[in-house]
Amino acid sequence: MLLERLDINPNTAKKKTPTPLLIATCRGYEGVVKMLLEQTDVNPNTKDEHGQTPLSIAARKGHERVVKMLLERVDINPNTANKDGLMPLMIAAHEGHEGVVKILLERGDLNPNTANDGETPLFIAARKGREGVVRMLLERNDVNPDIADNGGETLLLRAAWEGYERLVKMLLERNDLNPNTTNKYGQTPLFRAAWQGMKEL
Repeated sequence: MLLERLDINPNTAKKKTPTPLLIATCRGYEGVVKMLLEQTDVNPNTKDEHGQTPLSIAARKGHERVVKMLLERVDINPNTANKDGLMPLMIAAHEGHEGVVKILLERGDLNPNTANDGETPLFIAARKGREGVVRMLLERNDVNPDIADNGGETLLLRAAWEGYERLVKMLLERNDLNPNTTNKYGQTPLFRAAWQGMKEL
């Protein structure tokens, strides 16, 4: 009924108060999101005070159907970052929302190797122990597992240091990974594993 009024602005938001679309997205109200997105004057890229778009919020909350609805819009940019430099794929990987990660990866205009402070979605998922997301990303040919973070640490170096056996095994199954990569101190993954006494590695 409110949207039928010509004098209602669906994008209105007060300071530190999100728009109706941002609120509906956060709460996972699929019907309301759908209704709002059908309005030609609704901006689906409006950000909240933290720089979060409806898509990045839906990715963080794991609302898969809302993510799909948003991505059906041609004016949605799946690579928009929030104030912390995190894009929807990074956020979904961080939270371990495998369904959302899968939906985002189906987009042809999304780069799965984009990094924030040197950390790619793969690096973020591994750091948070999101094994399902890590496996999903490593199954792709366009994901580079050998990108180093700002400290010169590759994912294999970090996994060897932390003793993540299953992650090391998954990484070594890739043919495009250099097992002899060194960090700024000249340490290799084998050196790291030996230093930590990780005999299984």
